[in-house]
Amino acid sequence: MDLGTNTFHLLIAQPHNQNFFTEVLHDYVPVKLGEDGIHQGVIKPEAYKRGLDAMLMFHEHIEQHGVQQVKAIATSAMRSAANGQDFMNEVKARTGILIETIEGDTEAGYIYQGVKASGCMPQDTSLIMDIGGGSVEFILGNQQQIFWKQSFEIGAARLMHRFHQTDPIPQAAIQEMYTYLDSNLSDLFKAVTTYPPRCLIGSSGAFETFAELTERAKKNAFDLKHITTYQFALPDILSITNQIIDSSHEQRQAMPEIIPVRVDMIVVASLLTQYVIDRLNLSDIVMSTYSLKEGVLTELFGNL
Repeated sequence: MDLGTNTFHLLIAQPHNQNFFTEVLHDYVPVKLGEDGIHQGVIKPEAYKRGLDAMLMFHEHIEQHGVQQVKAIATSAMRSAANGQDFMNEVKARTGILIETIEGDTEAGYIYQGVKASGCMPQDTSLIMDIGGGSVEFILGNQQQIFWKQSFEIGAARLMHRFHQTDPIPQAAIQEMYTYLDSNLSDLFKAVTTYPPRCLIGSSGAFETFAELTERAKKNAFDLKHITTYQFALPDILSITNQIIDSSHEQRQAMPEIIPVRVDMIVVASLLTQYVIDRLNLSDIVMSTYSLKEGVLTELFGNL
């Protein structure tokens, strides 16, 4: 279970010699754990209930499928919320599921392992970016190793609360956000001078939406369930993200490719993506559908 700020994911899988794993069940619930409370460091009652209901449902799935090994990992919103431990205690009492909160550095390591398992890590140095609701992880590495990794508390829910108050987002707010990123991502800019990346790999989330929108705009059939990686043409991803940035809430809501929990946060995710592409002068952009939960699977299967 990947218990993120926006979405709780349950992945039940079996090891597979050739294809890494066989998916038995993948369920997700848009719990929006950080809604109205992430800036206050608390899980609000409505979000708390959504999260608890999701865990009760996940527990039913686990019981029905006779799962032998369970791992539940919580990230930014849970680890920073004053009542996060209360939530974890109640889940343990009602389901027996022990939720483990991990630090951003560990989260980044799992993301690297997941992306590597997708098969899209080249021999050259690449920059992996995982845009979560509470945090964003950046990892510099290649197929063999990680050179540098760091988690930043600048996730889409936090950026949206700080900068996206008017829709469509005004140019002044965009500039404020970019100035904020300039000051908050200084560690990343230092790292890329030592390990300059050739490629940007976007880890699932918003990048899956960008890929779907790109292919649907070309009238192509596209199903994320049947791919693990996707190569963007630079003009395509810039065009799609510009379209999102310029859109209204109603326009985004009418796009079936954008899942409801992502309708508003996709704007700051698009801006962050464009910012990184421009700031680091990257033109080779790839998406991996594998991320943290697949990285955790590599560890679980390795222990079998």
